[in-house]
Amino acid sequence: MSRFRMYPTAAQQSALLEQCGHARYLWNLALEQWSMWTRDKTPTPGFTEQCRQLTEARAAFAWLRAGSQTVQQQALRDFDQAVKNFYNGTHRRPTWRKAGRHEGFRVVGAQACRVVKLSRKWTQVLVPKVGWVRFRLCRAMPDAKSYRITRDRVGRWHIAFAVLPKPIPAPGTGEVVGVDRGVTVSAALSTGELLICPGLSDREQERVKLLQRRLTRCRLGSNRHRRLKQAVARLLGRSADRRRDWVEKLSTDLARRYDLIRVEDLRIVGLTRRPKPRPDAGQPGIYVPNGRRAKAGLNRGILANGWGNLVRRIEHKAVGRVEKISPAFTSQTCSACGHRAAENRKSQAVFRCAACGHQANADVNAAVNIAAGRAVSARRETPVRVSQKREPQLTASV
Repeated sequence: MSRFRMYPTAAQQSALLEQCGHARYLWNLALEQWSMWTRDKTPTPGFTEQCRQLTEARAAFAWLRAGSQTVQQQALRDFDQAVKNFYNGTHRRPTWRKAGRHEGFRVVGAQACRVVKLSRKWTQVLVPKVGWVRFRLCRAMPDAKSYRITRDRVGRWHIAFAVLPKPIPAPGTGEVVGVDRGVTVSAALSTGELLICPGLSDREQERVKLLQRRLTRCRLGSNRHRRLKQAVARLLGRSADRRRDWVEKLSTDLARRYDLIRVEDLRIVGLTRRPKPRPDAGQPGIYVPNGRRAKAGLNRGILANGWGNLVRRIEHKAVGRVEKISPAFTSQTCSACGHRAAENRKSQAVFRCAACGHQANADVNAAVNIAAGRAVSARRETPVRVSQKREPQLTASV
């Protein structure tokens, strides 16, 4: 996706929000129809039947007829594709879309090609039922046949064109790097580099806590509640922008410097789940004392360091050059002699082998094991699992 910042007028923002509401309404309506199916009922309406129902609904309701039929049909088509992806096992189950959180719609076809360049920095696009909307041209304009317009929680509008970026060619040096992801150190490379994902400063974090405390004392729906919610979203959006920028720069740097990039095969969804109830608890839902709070802090640390997005962007840019290995015992195995023991990990940052005395940073030692493909299990060595998106090896350009 090639994303640009949009600058609609006040009247255009109102029209765009109306289009987002129509797309969200039809998505949730299709989800409700799909969720009501049981084994003793007939199949739920498909995309063709839902389009027929949409035509009848547009004839009956003026507020729905005021919107773009292209946008509304595309919302139904997107839901149909989401259901197919769920049954194929490639994506999760479709969920409900909420106002203020999922604001966006997609335009596909000939209408998506109505883009006119105004100057070196500005371009405008003709949005159905909205008109010409300007957006900032910060890079070369891609040749795309569809785009998606979104509004984040801060209130910023973006337009993203659906294009497949060209992968970065391999340098041809034959170098291999291992990447160990952590909470204290966001990414440790086998070369000894310790990289930290930038976030909010201490002063900004205190400001977020203060605003969140004030937000809990506000009446829902009041103007004060809306202003404080917008202020919190503005600070959290600043952190997300910094994290996204760090991920893009690091993934590009790794794809340019190394022929093969090895990472741990981690399931971020499973790692960030809520803690399980205590086994000896008499009542369901009882957690270990302070365990739920500690797990919540760990989940926030994992998500704040962009573990999943980093590997995802590396796979996009270094196609076929990413390998995932099992993370078992990579932090307890000595990268010098291969001795594995729990006492080798002296602390969070210090690794000292009990057999050979090798001492190094714990994260760097784990990254070296990842680079060497040392995925050790309790019984035997586990072979390296190559990413499913593997394609033929790219040769360096001469």
